[in-house]
Amino acid sequence: MIARKLALSSVLVLSVALSAFAADTPAFLDPAQPMEARLADLIGRMTVEEKIDQLSTTAPGIERLGVPAYDYWNESLHGVARAGRATIFPQAIGMAATFDPDLVKRVAAVISDEARAKHNASVRAGFRDRYRGLTFWTPNINIFRDPRWGRGQETYGEDPFLTAEMGSAYVRGLQGDDPRYLKAAACAKHYAVHSGPEGLRHTFDAIANPQDLNETYLPAFRALVGAGVEIVMCAYNRTNGDPCCASDFLLQDTLRDAWQFDGHVVSDCGAVDDLHQGHKVTKDAAESAAATLRAGTDLACTSYAALHAALERKLVTEADLDRALTRALRTRFRLGLFDPEDMVPWSDVPESVIGSDTHRKLSREAAVKSMVLLKNEDGLLPLPKDLRMVYVTGPLAADAQVMMGNYYGVNEDIATVLEGVTGRVATATKVDFRQGALLDRPNINPIDWFSGSARLADVTIAVVGVSNLLEGEEGAAIASPDKGDRFDISLPGNQVAFLRKIRESAKKLVVVVLSGSPVAMPEVHELADAIIFAWYPGQEGGRAIADVLFGDAVPSGRLPLTFPKSMDQLPPYEEYSMDGRTYRFMKEEPLYPFGFGLSTTTFSYGPLELSAKTIGADGELTARVAVTNEGEVAGEEVVQLYVTDVEASVRVPLTSLRAFRRVFIGPGESETVEFTVTPDMLAIVDGTGREVVEQGEFRLTVGGASPGARAVALGAPKPAVAVLTVN
Repeated sequence: MIARKLALSSVLVLSVALSAFAADTPAFLDPAQPMEARLADLIGRMTVEEKIDQLSTTAPGIERLGVPAYDYWNESLHGVARAGRATIFPQAIGMAATFDPDLVKRVAAVISDEARAKHNASVRAGFRDRYRGLTFWTPNINIFRDPRWGRGQETYGEDPFLTAEMGSAYVRGLQGDDPRYLKAAACAKHYAVHSGPEGLRHTFDAIANPQDLNETYLPAFRALVGAGVEIVMCAYNRTNGDPCCASDFLLQDTLRDAWQFDGHVVSDCGAVDDLHQGHKVTKDAAESAAATLRAGTDLACTSYAALHAALERKLVTEADLDRALTRALRTRFRLGLFDPEDMVPWSDVPESVIGSDTHRKLSREAAVKSMVLLKNEDGLLPLPKDLRMVYVTGPLAADAQVMMGNYYGVNEDIATVLEGVTGRVATATKVDFRQGALLDRPNINPIDWFSGSARLADVTIAVVGVSNLLEGEEGAAIASPDKGDRFDISLPGNQVAFLRKIRESAKKLVVVVLSGSPVAMPEVHELADAIIFAWYPGQEGGRAIADVLFGDAVPSGRLPLTFPKSMDQLPPYEEYSMDGRTYRFMKEEPLYPFGFGLSTTTFSYGPLELSAKTIGADGELTARVAVTNEGEVAGEEVVQLYVTDVEASVRVPLTSLRAFRRVFIGPGESETVEFTVTPDMLAIVDGTGREVVEQGEFRLTVGGASPGARAVALGAPKPAVAVLTVN
């Protein structure tokens, strides 16, 4: 990672640079001038036509003013995307499984290093088209409320608190902490109440009552505004009747007034035209442009050209244009795009950082920490490296594309599972490979040449799952019959049949599942001796999986989602009520619970000790628990704190994650983990959407998974529980 310049050095460089400006320098090009004065000067020099042009995300240059072209549309979901060579990190849902905000911050800082290097190179080459800028439309902090949503892989899972923590860490890492400049600009999307159905997103009205809105759908956005996110993207859909990009409640009352957001708002691409084409709330493009601009959408992806007609028809004023332009241009000024290069700390980031060995190592660390061990019968894993024979099979065993997920960059070295295993075993170990099955349809040729090797091998490693061809955004998942959604969340039937056939002869069967969303696979759980859920793990995925398989790493990932047993446990997809959804409101027993993940060592929890048994409105206390590694190898445990209001006056979550911490513990050693408990962690949201702290009894649970008998039955350590009273 590139070290930031010291604050003192920045001040010295700034003072020298400022002295070099001539007295007749335009104010907008003079870094000594206040930001607002520079913005006013630049906007005051523009014609109305130029102003409107600058409100489209592909903003043309203004040659007479020396303003270069700039395209706001850039992506960096898990690495700089769509811009050529870059380090590919695990998909966002895999990053969520690490439960490690510090790691996410480090990953985002590396992404912004590569972004600066690529941007600098592009500018030097004279290239200023799409995917070369520094405004990145990520992270996606929508709540993955339903496993059918194909774009859920882009999120940090189903829990508002986890999403807020991971998303805030990403923003801080990407934007940096320089007192004057943004390293890159992050974007919180899609605001708000947006998580499918993908095929209806241009017409859908997401109805969320005030309690669900403020308890589930808005907290992560509020947290990211608090973390200083520079951009917010408004969603395609309507929320409670109003198109999100024309909602006074969302964009003005909540975002600007209540949360004091001071960045700019960009529409999702085509969302402005959705007002008249999809939602039918306006008559034409001019009315749509006017409604969104007045409500607070500052930039239109892709075009705000209809503002010309809106202005002629007096649907908007030039003052409306100036307000939006001030917000959008402020971001470019904060990025240093109007300042001399020697003033901007990252103007000299070398191209050598892109895909560097250091960045590759971080990608591998992230992938390893994202791996979730779901089953390990009789301690099968880790495997010895000197086995006589290993058989690698399955539709995804040699697939490089599945490592990338969606919104990805490209790299010259993407490790498949087959490559990872082959590179890890001893020279004398025979590795046999046959794909054995197609991804989502039965084999056309009925001849079975794949199961015989399972009979001969000491261990069979079957790599199954889904891919970004089957799930993702509406136009990207080209093998999906449902515009990227998965209306059947089971493992494809042909893959289950393939595993049954393999199981008939396999001595030991390890199943590696690649997917960006929960897979209902109770039969797979019964067939396999061990299961690793590996997400879309990035360019180092194959090597990271091999690390876990062969004991070079101890698995420590945790599920950021509830895995249901079947579709029967899901409420109707189109409904946005949280009743019955996620671990917080689902009453049925899941296949795998939220927060669950096994280790190849054994952890145990001592009693939960509270520094006080009661807490007042202004008080705080300490919750303390000893965690012991009873195994023979060192490992990391994700210690999770859940709160349950057992005497609530309104409907509340069954339990809610309120804190978590990764701890490294050596074999036979114990670590005391402390959490500070404050009244806001005990707050509930009432029927009007207000946060309140009620008096009464609360249950605190600290363990390695969300509370419930299922986690313990699957092998999670027994959690520690204590009762607290609020007075």
